[in-house]
Amino acid sequence: MNGFLIGRFQPFHLGHIEALRFALSQVDNLWIGIGSSNKPSEKNNPFTADERKEMILSSIDNSISSRIQIYYIPDFENHKKWIENIDLIVPDFGVIFTNDELTQSLYSKRGKKISSVPFRERETLSGTNIRERIISDQNWLDLVPGGTKTVLQKIGAKNRLKIL
Repeated sequence: MNGFLIGRFQPFHLGHIEALRFALSQVDNLWIGIGSSNKPSEKNNPFTADERKEMILSSIDNSISSRIQIYYIPDFENHKKWIENIDLIVPDFGVIFTNDELTQSLYSKRGKKISSVPFRERETLSGTNIRERIISDQNWLDLVPGGTKTVLQKIGAKNRLKIL
């Protein structure tokens, strides 16, 4: 069975690695949706879809990368169109891994199996917290995998975050 995990991954952090491992323990293959892929850089979405994909791929090993595919999921103001667009982009899947109440509601109405992902250190391992730590020169390096750290340093994340 295939599964689907969608997130913004702003940035991809250790909690996301745990979510991938959890999902992969339940399915054969995992489709990862990079949400808000069409949004321009802003305070809450500072990294491009390509940068987030690079963070993910550079942070996982071959045992994981051989079982995933990454898809860009643009936002729509209309929830029905958003779900229909995902159907066009992402191959069929039997379960969606999400803690987002709206996504759970939309997919449960369609008869999809929903699986909540266990949170790991939710207050610390959140994109908002990590972005704030980067800006304020607090320790953030131990909250992200090595691949994400490399990408964030390469793109000058601190300067970008300060500008936004």
